[in-house]
Amino acid sequence: MSHTHEVEQIDEDLPQLFSLMVQLLGAGRHIDLMRWLHGDFQRYLQHDILIAAWGNFSLGVVHYDVISAIPGVRTESAMAEAVSPLLTSLFARWLAQGHAPFSLSVGETGFTWDRVVESGPIAESLGSMRSCLVHGIRDERGRHDCLYIFFSKHLYRSSKERFICRFFLPYIDTALRQVELLPNQYPVSATPVAIGTGDKPISDAASNSLSEREGEIMVWIAKGKTNGEIGSILNVSEFTVKNHLQRIFKKLCVSNRAQAVAMYSV
Repeated sequence: MSHTHEVEQIDEDLPQLFSLMVQLLGAGRHIDLMRWLHGDFQRYLQHDILIAAWGNFSLGVVHYDVISAIPGVRTESAMAEAVSPLLTSLFARWLAQGHAPFSLSVGETGFTWDRVVESGPIAESLGSMRSCLVHGIRDERGRHDCLYIFFSKHLYRSSKERFICRFFLPYIDTALRQVELLPNQYPVSATPVAIGTGDKPISDAASNSLSEREGEIMVWIAKGKTNGEIGSILNVSEFTVKNHLQRIFKKLCVSNRAQAVAMYSV
């Protein structure tokens, strides 16, 4: 179906769609977003679970929100579920599709592959889903790519739904960025550990002079991560990491990353 025909399909719905867009941009909490997604928006894109993921998928550093009206299927319980492999595989497929929305039907088997755990409300609910509609937003500057997966108990998705997904996704993404992160939305792998060889202590003088966030950045600098990779791990922009690094250099009286690591690990 051509893009022009898809536009003609929703032409008569434009006033309602514009009203939905305005309502969406007023959402400031998870509950607001959930009510919007499961309200009138269902007329245009039926779904039971939305998983919104972002981060550096190539590194496997992925954060995600789970939004659903199904009891127990919430972001609060997401980190107990091994959903990340499913997200990275769908992101790779989205890239292969040329960054275009695509649908996937799995029938009675549900979404149970890629090491998704067999217990827990999220995994159990994914097992009852029959299809998903996938679209993303490629970040060419900060490497914080986004992927949105609309899971449904319905087996087939229409071309109109794919167009609605393409039309609304930038606004859904904007609304989600206005919602405060929950404490469990950072993967365990992003938790920094002490640097140094064996039990060699970090320099007291260096550690006392740096803030907690600057110390976190130094941990990842010592592991050889780039500013963009550190930004993805800590969920901040590459520009923010660069600013922190400049302050670190000044505090440690060094001029480059190697000198900073050497000073910090003395």
